[in-house]
Amino acid sequence: MKYKEFVGQVQHRLEFAEMGPAVRATRAVLTTLGERLHEGEATDLASPLSMEIDRYLTEAEHGQRFDYQEFLDRVSEREGESVDRSDANYHAQQVLAVVADVVPPGNVTKVRDGLPEDYEKLFAQVDAVHQ
Repeated sequence: MKYKEFVGQVQHRLEFAEMGPAVRATRAVLTTLGERLHEGEATDLASPLSMEIDRYLTEAEHGQRFDYQEFLDRVSEREGESVDRSDANYHAQQVLAVVADVVPPGNVTKVRDGLPEDYEKLFAQVDAVHQ
């Protein structure tokens, strides 16, 4: 999936009128996820994505340890002051669902298995779409 198509899917799922907020949400979610994942996991998840998207995962400072609430706080902070933790959670679920539409299921499962149990909420939309 090309960059504009990916961002367009995020824009559609999040019901944004413009692409800018969809780009910010994508960058915030994938950069933060990249920070939480080990480098190999981030690379595996990123490899099927377009270069403009995969760099958010691969250029992050990998292997950081933080819980899901901290994940949401980081996403919220990166997206901007109008995005609270609840919005960040919804955005993260939707962005990951678009990622799951592109990457092989095994790559998503590997990421899921490598994250603590409190991250299960992140996969709610993936589960809803891919059952």
